[in-house]
Amino acid sequence: MRIAIFPERDTPAALRAQALALQAQAWPPPTPADVSPAGEPGATGLAGADGSDADGDWHDPALDPVTMLLLDGGDRVLASLDVLSKSITHEGRGYHARGLSRVVTDTAYRGRGHGRRLVEHARDEISLSGADLGIFTCDRDLQGFYESAGWQLVPGAVLVGGTPDDPFPSDRFDKVTMAGFFSPTARRNAASFTGARIALHSGLIDRLW
Repeated sequence: MRIAIFPERDTPAALRAQALALQAQAWPPPTPADVSPAGEPGATGLAGADGSDADGDWHDPALDPVTMLLLDGGDRVLASLDVLSKSITHEGRGYHARGLSRVVTDTAYRGRGHGRRLVEHARDEISLSGADLGIFTCDRDLQGFYESAGWQLVPGAVLVGGTPDDPFPSDRFDKVTMAGFFSPTARRNAASFTGARIALHSGLIDRLW
């Protein structure tokens, strides 16, 4: 097996199509019954933890999206994820933050450690990239999975996505915040993230990651 990394827009079409198919396994597109007359997804239409539709839309290019794929010996995609990046300010300090989005493993290959291997690799890549920290949200029942891949829980932290005028906080859902503190500044101030509302403000395309 090998891990392939591409800027999202440079991902080969055949590999991207497989990654999108895996996302559709995890977050099926809304059916007509899930969509209101106004065309807004209903409660069952919210697809992913990033607050975006899982229909293959591109990430916001302002977030410098990178796609990571775990491949078998050939070109079959076993697991995929995207890494998004943004500068944030927290308690008056600036940080370069990166986070995980759309983490998924092929249902036919789950339970074999493939997802964990990819998430561990993403953590290593982020730590070596010059980012101050990696930070993202996940469903509460996935906390143990991400901890097993080296990420740590930030107790009580709420990641606030969206925009300042249209915030999209993670405490609207049953989410927890996971992080890795990599730079000396981030490690020194890691405690300031506990119990805090962290202004990610990732925009209206990727409203939360």
